[in-house]
Formats: sequence, structure tokens, C-alpha cells
Amino acid sequence: MTSTFREDVARWWIYQRERFPLAAHLPLIAVFSAAAVGFSAALRHATPSWGAFFTAFVTSSAAFAQLRISDEFKDFEEDRQHRPYRPVPRGLVTLNELKTIAIWLAFAQLVAALLLDERLLAVLIVCWGWIAFMGREFFLGAYLRTRPLLYMATHMAIMPIIHFYATACDWLPSAGTMPQGLFWFVTASFFNGLVIETGRKIRHPADEEPGVKTYSVLWGRPRACLFWIGSMAASLGCAVFAASKTGDNRWPFLLLMPFLAVALVWTVRFLRATGPKSGRWFEIISALWSFVLYTSLGLVPLFSYCR
Repeated sequence: MTSTFREDVARWWIYQRERFPLAAHLPLIAVFSAAAVGFSAALRHATPSWGAFFTAFVTSSAAFAQLRISDEFKDFEEDRQHRPYRPVPRGLVTLNELKTIAIWLAFAQLVAALLLDERLLAVLIVCWGWIAFMGREFFLGAYLRTRPLLYMATHMAIMPIIHFYATACDWLPSAGTMPQGLFWFVTASFFNGLVIETGRKIRHPADEEPGVKTYSVLWGRPRACLFWIGSMAASLGCAVFAASKTGDNRWPFLLLMPFLAVALVWTVRFLRATGPKSGRWFEIISALWSFVLYTSLGLVPLFSYCR
């Protein structure tokens, strides 16, 4: 093993740890993709194939990595000015190297789709196109940046698109037609995207960075926290409607209500704190919320049905 190879491995290990930690992301993506396949199968009252799970996981993992790479391009100038400690501005990796990885990830997605069902390409192209437009901020960057809510909504639309593709890995090869009930599932995914996006950008004033526009800066902490809680409630409501299409809507309510209560308690404590209180817990609770949401929607009904 040459020193150059070892150095490259070390560089990319550092990059993933800082910008796309696999240990944290892959388990959540696995639940994300498996829930989509499981929910689609539960709607059809059928057992999904292992190929559907594999393709959904590969494509979803690659898509989220491509989103991170797209952000590196989109935010390069802002990072260079305000966050020079990040891997790209400090020279750990280059944008050209990231571009090459994004292309290889697209190739993996293409092969996985063709091996399962070539009709998946139509949905995959939509996913690629949306990521590409996001990287260009839909050619409306100046307009969107002055409208944070619209900016967030246009970018979080990628969540239901990826999730719809993951459901298609089940129903398209097996049935050829989309089962009824997917609307509420992908809508829950959209609102859950808002939960994650808002949760990672709420901070205590002492933790804010100059030039970095978090939602606690743009809207103020109370409004940002209220939006976060509201997005949770909306995703819960959509999840209950979605679960009702499988014949049992108990699980999202029973599993998510305790997390909503925890989120409310934490929010009140965060807003009432007189000293610094880390906003990191918003991100942690958001991740746990996502895990339980997708488990209740796609995995619990599937396990119940298969049993």
C-alpha cells in the first residue's frame, strides 16, 4: 500500500466524518428506504423482494451523498468566506474530486435501476434533475434567499421524490401500477424533511457563526422552534393518514406522540434557558423522530403483515 493511497483513504475518511458521517447516515437511510418499500408492499398486501430493498437503499444512499456534494458546490463561496474550516475550503478535498464521486454514484444508481426494472429510469431522471436544479438554486438564488420558507420548501421537495423512487422499487416491478395511498406517505416525508432541515439550523446565540444564516437567525429562536414543532405535528398527521391506508393507523400515533412530547419539553427548556444551551439536541431529536416515523409507517405494518 503506497503512502499516497493511505493518504487518500485518510483524507476521505476525514471528509465523510465531518460532512457525511456514514455511521450516522447509513442506518437512517436504511430505515428510510426500507420503510418506503415496506409501505408500498403493505398497501399491496404483498411481500417485497430483496432486490427492491437493495435498489432502494443503494439509490437513496447515493442520492443523499449527491445532495451533500451539490451543497459543497452551491455553498463554496459562502464557506470560503465564513466557514474556511470545512474540508473543501481548507483544501482537504477538491470540488473536482467530489464531482467525480457524484458521477460514479450516478452510475451505481443507473446499474441498480436497470438490474431491477428499466422503467425506474424515468423516476431516477426526475431525481437527478431536481438535485441538479437544487445545485443551481433553480436559477432563482437571489430571489429564494430572501424567502427562506420558499427556499426550504423547494429544496425539501427532494425528500418525497427520493422516497417515491424507493416505493417504486417495490410496486413498479411487481405490479406495474402505483398503489393508492402513497400521497400521504410522501407528504409525511416532505414534512419530515422540514423537521430535519429546521432542527439542524436552530442554535443558541452563543453558537451562531457570523455570516451563517440559520433559522434561529432568520426567524428568531421562538419562531424557528415553533416551525420545527409544527413540522413534526404535520408529519405525524400525514403519517396517521398514510398508515390508515394499510388498515392500521395506531402505530405512528403511539410511537411518535412520546417524541413530540419530548420535543415540546426540550423546546420550552431551550427558550427559557438564561445561559447557553446547545441546539445540537434539535438535530438529535429530529434524527430520532425520522427513525421512528419511518419505522412506524413502513416496517411495523410490513412485519405485522408478514407474520
